[in-house]
Amino acid sequence: MSTVIDKPSATAHDTLAEKSRDASIVSGGHLVARALKNEGVDTIFTLCGGHIIDIYDGCLDAGIRIVDVRHEQTAAHAADGYARQTGRLGCVVTTAGPGCTNAVTGVATAFRSESPILHIGGQSSLTQHRMGSLQDLPHVDMMAPITKFASGVFSTERVADMVAMAARECFSGAYGPAYLEIPRDILDAEIPLERARIPAPGSYRMSTKSIGDPADIERLADMLVASERPAVLFGQQVWASGSHRAATEFVRALDIPAYMNGASRGMLPEGDPHHFDRTRSDAFKEADVILIVGTPFDFRMGYGRRISEAATLVQIDMSYATVGKNRDISLGLAGDPGAILTAVAEAASGRIDRGARSKRREWMEKLRGIEARKLERLMPMFLSDASPIHPYRLAWEINEFLGDDTIYIGDGGDIVTISAQAVRPKNPGQWMDPGALGSLGVGTGFAMAAKLAHPGKEVVCLYGDGSFGMTAFDMETAQRFGAPYLAIVGNNSAMNQIRYGQMAKYGAQRGNVGNKLGDVEFSHFGTMIGGHGEEVREAAEIGPALRRAREAIAATGKCAVVNVWVDPDEYAPGTKAQTMYK
Repeated sequence: MSTVIDKPSATAHDTLAEKSRDASIVSGGHLVARALKNEGVDTIFTLCGGHIIDIYDGCLDAGIRIVDVRHEQTAAHAADGYARQTGRLGCVVTTAGPGCTNAVTGVATAFRSESPILHIGGQSSLTQHRMGSLQDLPHVDMMAPITKFASGVFSTERVADMVAMAARECFSGAYGPAYLEIPRDILDAEIPLERARIPAPGSYRMSTKSIGDPADIERLADMLVASERPAVLFGQQVWASGSHRAATEFVRALDIPAYMNGASRGMLPEGDPHHFDRTRSDAFKEADVILIVGTPFDFRMGYGRRISEAATLVQIDMSYATVGKNRDISLGLAGDPGAILTAVAEAASGRIDRGARSKRREWMEKLRGIEARKLERLMPMFLSDASPIHPYRLAWEINEFLGDDTIYIGDGGDIVTISAQAVRPKNPGQWMDPGALGSLGVGTGFAMAAKLAHPGKEVVCLYGDGSFGMTAFDMETAQRFGAPYLAIVGNNSAMNQIRYGQMAKYGAQRGNVGNKLGDVEFSHFGTMIGGHGEEVREAAEIGPALRRAREAIAATGKCAVVNVWVDPDEYAPGTKAQTMYK
């Protein structure tokens, strides 16, 4: 006698389908999707898990693209990269337990880089709380130190409201990530739509275009009008807040030499008389007024100690907590960088006389002369034909290769530090790096996100061979979603930034411990996933190889990997000075 296994009847299935289509009934996962749509989210980055599948169902109905990766670290980096490229909220969705912990590095990177991403994580049902359920961890407690806002959601009625609350926190003051843990029974539960509070987009936020105290605008205008040797540094916040045009108008109106870091690189073209990039330390030693906009006095700024004590130092930041941190300042303004710069330019308009402008031009000519001499000293390395290839030559060739719309991403230690000496993006937002956390492995997620955000732009990622090995398998994901990019690997078979420090401290016999890697021909990875791959061992072949890779990507829609063997005994000046630890 055969055993009959009961299956859901067609009638039962039809009833369930009809229920799911009933516009008056909505599940928690669908509320997540509706709320994300209201926040301008059009893409989520995720790795599937049983706790979160109703969110996927909701995203399908809401028209939100679901990009599923091979590792949650990549998903979090991609959400970060998408936020940096679009100016909107990035979103990563992970399952519970290891899904959340795998994303921690990406969320922490966004935290130190002030990038607005919402991490939505799954959790076991509330009915299984503290019972030892599958993948149960205290996610909220874990995420709280690396987010601006972290909370659980304990009722389906509050799902959309909590998504809106978390998103609001991401854009409050200096931007940053938020985390929401939503248990599975909260996501799966269905409630009448009338019981769900879904905040309307744009209806629950204040204006963020504050200029701070108007009296301080006048004070700063007075300082700049009286200055003979001003200088300004524009940081990541200037691009993130959409203030780059205001910043450009500011320096041109007031004749101020400008330096850029982070995504603000490329804000001024190289030929602009106000664009400077090799003389920041010289300017900061001699300037009488220094304006720091949207970047903290952290290790990258020597905690403010590299700035002359004699200078009038002014700081503008989106976060009150950052102004005056680590270094005393003459004046601090917390608010929107663009709004403040525009207000200051207006307050100073017409007040800088011909004599003052003449002195500023002399000041800029002096800095330009120093820049020319510094570039002249670098040129032998940029044009070196040495074998193994000098890493500075690789950086130079990449810069020569970049197009007007090429987005450049640096993912590595020493090789990326070196690239900063040569690579000059043509527009703002076209430079991406790990930021203050110094995370390796960001490149794949950043590159995929950049290409998805800007399908018409070329995306180039320079990896160190160590960082390439961390997340490269998600190149296949980028390719699968129609986001091919060019990966360039500066391969010296070592974690070279750390290797130098070990050798300097402990000698050659102990300096290669824990940092040497195998000699891997990474070009085969490109061909393995159906794309293009080349090995480059001679400097003269770098440019032709990059151009062939560009052509292959255009012809096939597949990724390309160019593996360039560089000299393991050449290092960036910052590595030799170990300035990252000082």
